Amino acid sequence: MTTFAHTPEQTSRTLHRLADAKTMLRRNLLHAKRYPGLAGGIIIMPVVLLLLFNYIFGGALEKATDGVKYIDYLTPGMMLMIPAYITVGLAVLVATDMTKGIVNRFRTMHISQTAMLTGHAVGSWIQGMLGVTLMTLVALLLGFRSHDAGVLEWVAAFGLIGLLVFSLNWLGIAFGLAAKTPESASNLPMPIVMLPFLGSGLVPTGTMPNGVKQFAEYQPFSSITETLRGLLMGTEIGHNGPLALAWCVVIALAGFFWSTSLFKRRTH
Repeated sequence: MTTFAHTPEQTSRTLHRLADAKTMLRRNLLHAKRYPGLAGGIIIMPVVLLLLFNYIFGGALEKATDGVKYIDYLTPGMMLMIPAYITVGLAVLVATDMTKGIVNRFRTMHISQTAMLTGHAVGSWIQGMLGVTLMTLVALLLGFRSHDAGVLEWVAAFGLIGLLVFSLNWLGIAFGLAAKTPESASNLPMPIVMLPFLGSGLVPTGTMPNGVKQFAEYQPFSSITETLRGLLMGTEIGHNGPLALAWCVVIALAGFFWSTSLFKRRTH
């Protein structure tokens, strides 16, 4: 029988990497505290969109939701706006680090070379989950009610959103590493930002033209939105649950391997 035992040297190396990641996480959170404009704007913008769609377009769009109150239909889709918008801020922060020379200073220190990326990913995850919580509270104030959801359903919903935030963070890091300047880094994640608008988050896909309908039904945010809607509103989840988890895992793996590969190449 094969056993897998960690040597003291491997254990020490793992603890060292965790300590480095913790240090970089603290650096990331301090930056967010000292310069709240970028993070605050990214979180506030989806909340503004929630107010806009509910009060300006809600009267017309509610006719397409089969009698469901529009704020109840809208909220699960709008909760995914925060993870999408977070990728923009994260890409800009990573690109800024790469162009200001701070990475070269880190390379001269005895720290894990990928700790900076981990710190960005975890720090933005914390900010993203706080943003989703704010979005949910605003929706509740606007009249959103989840009568069919208990504690387990809410935990599952936030767990899925947390997984999506983590996945998109690694993709945002890769965008930041691929960009030449912080300005161009803000443009690369725009297709991700647009995806929640091109899915089932705002209106049912059945109301869309055929070509758009097919794209909307099979893109990642639609399956995640329908899973959230099933957890919170009691609608049928069906194949959307496994598909949502699969999309999150694929995005996370693609973003992680792409970002670590770019980081090694740019810091070689």
